[in-house]
Amino acid sequence: MYKRHIGFALNIAALGFFFPGILLTMFSFNMEMAATLSGSNLTSSLIDKELSIMATVSELWDDQRLLVAALIFAFSVCIPLLKTLLLCLAYFTKSLQIERRLTNFVAAIGKWSMADVFVIAIFLAIMSTNHADTTTTEQFSVFGFKIALDISTQTLSAAGEGFYYFTAYCLLSLIGTQFASSAARYKFAS
Repeated sequence: MYKRHIGFALNIAALGFFFPGILLTMFSFNMEMAATLSGSNLTSSLIDKELSIMATVSELWDDQRLLVAALIFAFSVCIPLLKTLLLCLAYFTKSLQIERRLTNFVAAIGKWSMADVFVIAIFLAIMSTNHADTTTTEQFSVFGFKIALDISTQTLSAAGEGFYYFTAYCLLSLIGTQFASSAARYKFAS
């Protein structure tokens, strides 16, 4: 019986991490270019972005990448909220059969909602190019003077606090769902 209460409590606690996880910065990305000409330096920021899950969905939607925006929104926002709603219904229902069906369904869709975590992990791995510095040196002659031009770029990316909140949400939700499913199976077998 205690597993049911623990599962419910963990899923409610997971919501406390969910909303900051989708609203706070998931990752930041910065790309700078520097040019050195005869000892004079010029630095310019080419890209400087901090994106949350919701900001990413909004940006993708605005850029007319509707399918990608819809998939991220569905897997990162809709399915987690649906899981929590169904687990709350299962917790408060009086019917053991309905409780078991709901928790089994949540366990099944829980695997699909982990697709967003996989996508975000791959995206962060691709974006984590902190060591991607490139330098090009060109020499040319103007009116008999040799001039050296060094052009370099540096790309930096980092996980933001939204990433850690969302990861905490995913882990708590998975553990809570396991407790709820286990309790429902045990109650139904008794």
